Amino acid sequence: MAGIIAMTKKSGKHTLLVIEDERDIQNFISRVLELEGYRVLRAFDGNSGLDIISCNIIDLILLDLRLPGLDGWSVLREIKRSREYSQIPVVVITAVAGSEERKQSLCMGAIQHLVKPLSARRLKRAIAVALN
Repeated sequence: MAGIIAMTKKSGKHTLLVIEDERDIQNFISRVLELEGYRVLRAFDGNSGLDIISCNIIDLILLDLRLPGLDGWSVLREIKRSREYSQIPVVVITAVAGSEERKQSLCMGAIQHLVKPLSARRLKRAIAVALN
């Protein structure tokens, strides 16, 4: 499947999906999470992300809002409409710091709204909170 990379760490506690089209940001997020012991799956676009969700048990999704093709808003809407996947926590990651965007993502069912650039510390703390 084009646009999909699966990565695992030997004994990850949880499986996380990073849907992010910027390779450097995706690599940073994935590396930080892998070092914490998580199993990390990656998608570079919304359609690939939904494909991964349908084929794996996902504990948490990190979702960029600006994606090629199916954007993050549409992915979030699809996840939260689905009986099967609506309970998966979604953490939105975006470069836009606007309060309206934050409010909309939280109203649509995201549990957190993080603004890029992300620090490793802030990312780890957000994931720990989201999974507990």
